[in-house]
Amino acid sequence: MNQQPKSSYLNGLKSIFMAMLMVPSVVVLAQENGDKSPMNAPRPFARNITLNEAVQLGVDNNKMLKLSNAKIAEAKANVKIAEDHRLPDLKASGSFMKLNTPDVSLKVKLGSGSGSSGGGISVDRIGYGMINASVPVFGGFAIKYGIESAKFLEKAVELDALTDKEGVINNTVAAYGNIYKLLKAMDLLKANANRQMQRVRDFENLEKNGMLAHNDLLKAQLAQSNIELNLMEVENNYKLACVNMALMLGLPEETQFIPDSASFNDNEYSGTLVSWEQVAMQNRPDYFSLENKEKAMNASLKATKGEYYPGLAVTGGYIAADIPNFITITNAVNVGVGLQYNIGSLWKTGAKVNAAKARLNQVQISQSMLTDKIHIEVTQAYENYLLAKKKTEVYAKEIEQATENFRITKNKFNNNLVTTTELLDADVAQLQATINYNMSKADAILAFKKLEEVAGTLSKEFENKK
Repeated sequence: MNQQPKSSYLNGLKSIFMAMLMVPSVVVLAQENGDKSPMNAPRPFARNITLNEAVQLGVDNNKMLKLSNAKIAEAKANVKIAEDHRLPDLKASGSFMKLNTPDVSLKVKLGSGSGSSGGGISVDRIGYGMINASVPVFGGFAIKYGIESAKFLEKAVELDALTDKEGVINNTVAAYGNIYKLLKAMDLLKANANRQMQRVRDFENLEKNGMLAHNDLLKAQLAQSNIELNLMEVENNYKLACVNMALMLGLPEETQFIPDSASFNDNEYSGTLVSWEQVAMQNRPDYFSLENKEKAMNASLKATKGEYYPGLAVTGGYIAADIPNFITITNAVNVGVGLQYNIGSLWKTGAKVNAAKARLNQVQISQSMLTDKIHIEVTQAYENYLLAKKKTEVYAKEIEQATENFRITKNKFNNNLVTTTELLDADVAQLQATINYNMSKADAILAFKKLEEVAGTLSKEFENKK
């Protein structure tokens, strides 16, 4: 039988191997503790997991979201601080002093017959105490707009946390899809490896009967070895992907995940590019976060301008004093109105107002930039989804063509009309087409999830599935 170059066959196997390596993975960095030697490593165990369960665990165990929750708590505390400025201030002070024997000379008469000398008074200690209260009435609107600004910033922080949540969910979905594709590839490679093993046995029998050249048997054995090597690489990638996934979900590292294939059912999704952009503008939390930051900057600007105005407060106090052998004061209550104005604000506040305006302008420019970014991200995600769907359709046809091509080539090989290399090439093409189709189906689902993320609806989808 004539021999042909086997470079096309090897290139086919190489392309399959590269497809396995190009499966996207989520990189998780973690510090390992304890003895991780093979002898002491825990035994892996399989765990069936749905996409919804993975997303929920990912959200619950993500450190970035825990940090976001801490920021929300801080923002709520800042609102309470701003609101507390409306409450009265109450201050108490007092003092007790021990004195020596002072020389006291009074310039007023203490009664009839008394001279101007105070030599008859002995003062050796003094004690007094006072309580002062002040209730702000008007402070140039600083308190009012300070509260408004704090509330808008609180809402902005909550929306930023929701943006982080969208990203965490998308990363979890990508990691889940990565494991799904690797398992699919493992199943296909194992099935192909079994077929290749049987082919080697058949070729060995043919060689023994003198019906096949030894070189053709070597080609089949080489094909078997390459399939086994590819399978080993995919199994290794699967183990690493499971470790990454386990760290993301807060589960033991030895967990081997088995995704639910129902999560990757081929569904049709409607919507035009324009409609998806409208959805994004109505749901993107980072867009509404900037809106609230703009409102906060406006309120902060008004509060800063309030420094031009005087402050008005209702004041009250109580004083008590005791100077033995001289004077005792009790029930000294005072109530009044206090007016305060910092004249220096006339030439100092202008710079503060300009700084507040600059911060407001920065937020407004960021809004314009974000609008452009949303347009680009939605367009890219939408086109990628359409491309993934078209690839799935093409790969479906490719499977039919590759299957038929292998059937014809195998019949020709059985009739000594084609070489062993051509048969192996047809087999690799069939395997490649099957892998491409299964990968493209998963990629289409992942592309749609990415479209939902950039449209700001991904977290809502999983909230509705709880």
